[in-house]
Amino acid sequence: MKTKKLGSNGPEISVVGFGAWEAGGEAWGPNPPDDTTIAAIHAGIDSGMTWVDTAEVYGSGRSEELVGQALAERDSVRVFTKLAPEGPGHGYERDQVRRGVEASLERLGRDAIDLYQLHWPDGRVPLEETWEAMAGLVDEGLVRWIGLSNYEQNDIERCEKIHHVDSLQPQFSMLHQAGRRDLFPFCRANGTGVIAYGPLAFGLLTGAFNKDTKFTDDDWRGGKTPMNYYEDLFAPGKFEENLDKVDSLRPTAERLNASPAQLALAWVSHQDGVTAAIAGSRSPKHVGENAGGGDVTLEDKDLEEIDSLLG
Repeated sequence: MKTKKLGSNGPEISVVGFGAWEAGGEAWGPNPPDDTTIAAIHAGIDSGMTWVDTAEVYGSGRSEELVGQALAERDSVRVFTKLAPEGPGHGYERDQVRRGVEASLERLGRDAIDLYQLHWPDGRVPLEETWEAMAGLVDEGLVRWIGLSNYEQNDIERCEKIHHVDSLQPQFSMLHQAGRRDLFPFCRANGTGVIAYGPLAFGLLTGAFNKDTKFTDDDWRGGKTPMNYYEDLFAPGKFEENLDKVDSLRPTAERLNASPAQLALAWVSHQDGVTAAIAGSRSPKHVGENAGGGDVTLEDKDLEEIDSLLG
């Protein structure tokens, strides 16, 4: 699989990594057995993924535990995780940051976290206070690089006055661009790597759905559970519109000898300023297929064709 350097100071990483959002949580319906989740992580690693992304709030810590088990004998695989605001997470005050990283290290079974990120903004605690605490973790050797998730350019600029922002993790896909492509060149110039989450639009870009697809009540994509991404992707009318776009991309994928999911992942990693994409699945088979997106090369004419189809 192709690799890129994460920002100006970070490590070389595969352009597709394993996302452990689903591990240990029930937002997608009932959980599979733990050994299936671990097998999915192993399938990604065996297919060339060099890192796994998780967070303390995924499955209330269970995701980190499963990632730790999966990587117990795979020390070369990098672990990226995230700290969340107080409530669901440990919180962003100085002492909370320290307790949060210690809890994640214990669940992961590691001496250091490769990339530690703030999961989303919390207006209750000054960003500068939190970022100083994050920088202190780097100085102590508890984490190697630090980043932001779901933040904006002005937040990066504020943090830069204290310590370099190694990465930004935004939601980004063919079906959810939301001005992100204007932010990414800034990140590139700033030496901040970009790791996109939701690059498959939470399953829409896999090509597995059609207009007759019905989601179970315990799957947020059915609209029963509040989730910010629902209105843009799965709400009635929007869901059908997005499916039409996915269908229009199928001939391009076939011409490039790629699956719809592989095309979507390749497109994300080819955007200016983007380092890599996070792709997760509960199926070892699907994980292996997704990894193939890291081998797809898109020429300028391919990118222009795709953009014209997306409208």
